[in-house]
Amino acid sequence: MKAVFLLMKATNRLFPVGVLAGVCLLVACGGKNQAKAVHPVPQAVAPPIQPAPVATAPPAADGAAAATGRAQRAPSPVPHAAPTPDQVALTIAAAEKAYSAGQDDYKAGHLDAAKQDFNRAVDILMQGPVSVKADDRLQQEFDKITGEINKLEMNAFKAGDGFTEQMAEPAPIDEANLATIPVDPNVKARAEAGLKITQAQSDLPLMINDYVAGYINYFSTGGRGVFERALIRSGRYRDMIARIFRQEGLPQDLIYLAQAESGFHPLALSRARARGMWQFMSSRGVGYGLRRSWWVDDRQDPEKSTKAAARHLKDLYNQFGDWYLAMAAYNSGPGNVQQAVHRTGYVDFWELYKRDVLPKETKNYVPIILAMTIMSKNPSQYGLDSLQVEAPEKYDVVRVNYPVDLRLVAECVDAPVEELVDLNPSLLRRVTPKDQAFDLHVPEGTKEKYQTAIAAIPADKRVAWRYYKVQPGDTLAGVAKKYRTTERAISQVNGLQDNALTAESRVVIPVSIAESDAARIRYSKYPSRYKVHTGDTVLSVSEDFGVPPEKLRRWNRLKGNNLRHGRLLTIYKPLAPGDPDRAPVRRHTKKTTHAVAKAKSASTAASGSKETLTARTP
Repeated sequence: MKAVFLLMKATNRLFPVGVLAGVCLLVACGGKNQAKAVHPVPQAVAPPIQPAPVATAPPAADGAAAATGRAQRAPSPVPHAAPTPDQVALTIAAAEKAYSAGQDDYKAGHLDAAKQDFNRAVDILMQGPVSVKADDRLQQEFDKITGEINKLEMNAFKAGDGFTEQMAEPAPIDEANLATIPVDPNVKARAEAGLKITQAQSDLPLMINDYVAGYINYFSTGGRGVFERALIRSGRYRDMIARIFRQEGLPQDLIYLAQAESGFHPLALSRARARGMWQFMSSRGVGYGLRRSWWVDDRQDPEKSTKAAARHLKDLYNQFGDWYLAMAAYNSGPGNVQQAVHRTGYVDFWELYKRDVLPKETKNYVPIILAMTIMSKNPSQYGLDSLQVEAPEKYDVVRVNYPVDLRLVAECVDAPVEELVDLNPSLLRRVTPKDQAFDLHVPEGTKEKYQTAIAAIPADKRVAWRYYKVQPGDTLAGVAKKYRTTERAISQVNGLQDNALTAESRVVIPVSIAESDAARIRYSKYPSRYKVHTGDTVLSVSEDFGVPPEKLRRWNRLKGNNLRHGRLLTIYKPLAPGDPDRAPVRRHTKKTTHAVAKAKSASTAASGSKETLTARTP
């Protein structure tokens, strides 16, 4: 029963009460069968066909007559019983069909329709002519389907309903910083032997020492998977980054900063809350024009963040006149590097490294980038020449000034919703902003197709309504039920003269949801607390928490933009539509911020650059 309770808890959003009650009954019966036999409910089964009796000829008068009788009468064939259909196989086939339909709806982003299909698949198994517990095949099918449904449900929970914030990816740089790096003399010797050729191919100064060789060894062994995934993914953005670096006059091989920082993943998030392909902290990003709101975070936009990173790196090089110091300052802030130079008198990264005047992560940062550069420039030497990088990302841009759900966009251009999510990583909630223009990326060659399709849907309905492609066998009643609307509503919106639907045609589905659920932002009635740190401002904190600056000022009786270090702010966090409003869980701790973020903030305080800290999640 414990296992069933966990299954009920994990899947209670998918299975109706009757289905789960049936599961409980099955397991309860199975657990008690040793004490008392419990027979399944009798099912109506057709009686088997009985063979007709065979007529027996009377004995012949003599042998000749008997022979004549045998010649005149052919032997009567014995009728055989018709084969009984395999009810278990039929039940499994029907359940698989319903489950497959649910998968198709799930992939298309139609979560409500997918729920109905999955429920039907389970109902078919539970209510079939043969008890699930009575046949191993049915039990295996039941376990398989419920297990797969649970996985999809967890993914759907993470993805949300279009308003829930997207899930971030861990930044690879954190993993590399935690690695123990032994130096392999053979690896170092081979790297030194090829350094002259490698340097000729690079527009950055390269060198080999124990620190760099240690990371070459790491990325060749335990960290090889991280390195290969980043190298493969680099193909998506290499052309775009090269173009922007040429425009800014930067060395092309600075691309390996992004490979080290994020593995070229726009959703990468570090322990210190740096975000995006170029791992900008919130305040630093704002300084280079990267906006953040409830709907959008430009740090996750590959092109915008690359332009910001190029300008930032250019500024750092102009300040320090050395690319290694510029890289170090990119990681920990220019103030930290400047202070280390003043303390030691050395304007040389390796001298600062030896004197241990830089944060540990910054000391590792430059060797990691050099190791990645050297290995990427010598694919055959490091067994990387067989890797196929991904194709460059191509898309059309549509400027929109209305909120639209990416699932509707996907339906308009006949593309998987996940492709639209990948093309628009700066969208935090799978919906474009309602109060600002947004450059929507659609698959290459589909701009006109989208504009034609979306014109059929009123601008204020583009979050809720859908654009459905009619499938063979669809009926108006079935489509209406799938989307929880009415036949009349679909007919009126599409101007249908009768209830007939034509396969492969498109119909607009007027899904009814409350306006407050679609667009209005609600705020928790329970306050959260945030302790102000060096560099925090009203604007930066409001952006981090997705609340308007005027609300932050009103909640805390503030004026202007400045915040006093150490002040405790009251913040009422925004709620996604449908989310319950729960009081924060108060933990007995002296710290109000994550330890890692606090440590990094301390290390960057001297730089004057803001390191955003995250308040405890209620």
